[in-house]
Amino acid sequence: MERSRLWGLMAEYDNPGDLVAAARSAYQAGYRRMDAYSPMPVHGLAEALGFHRTRLPLLVLIGGLVGCLGAFTMLWYIETAVYPVNVGGKPYNSWPAFIPITFETTVLFAAIAAVLGMLALNGLPTPYHPVFNAPRFALASRHRFFLAIEAQDPIFDLAQTRGFLEGTHCREVSEVER
Repeated sequence: MERSRLWGLMAEYDNPGDLVAAARSAYQAGYRRMDAYSPMPVHGLAEALGFHRTRLPLLVLIGGLVGCLGAFTMLWYIETAVYPVNVGGKPYNSWPAFIPITFETTVLFAAIAAVLGMLALNGLPTPYHPVFNAPRFALASRHRFFLAIEAQDPIFDLAQTRGFLEGTHCREVSEVER
């Protein structure tokens, strides 16, 4: 198979323990562009793949701050410059009256940032992924476990990576086309 058509290599495992051990070995060997596929959550798999933190909380915080500052600024501008109404002798910029709308807008913008950030960080929507080309990948939703190493990984070499995966007690190693 020519190099430009190769997306990566995929190894198939019978149980989650072998998958976690293989992912840990691959990470220790220096592979970074890899992913695991499992029909159920596997404890310790994310750590074995090197996934530790996400930027989603920061995006939610930024979204909430934008909503908070935006709502407060909008209300202050409307009450002081555009439509000043003297209610009960209170000053035009009476901030306690702004709190309910400011709070609700903060929550709204944080929630929108959470949804859009999650979609963006997960690379969604992705209607098609190259792993669907793997011959036995349909079993990933039933009872098999897969570890895929992408060809874009800096230390990927077809022969060496295939040999490495075959040494991890896998059932089979297959090439995945784009």
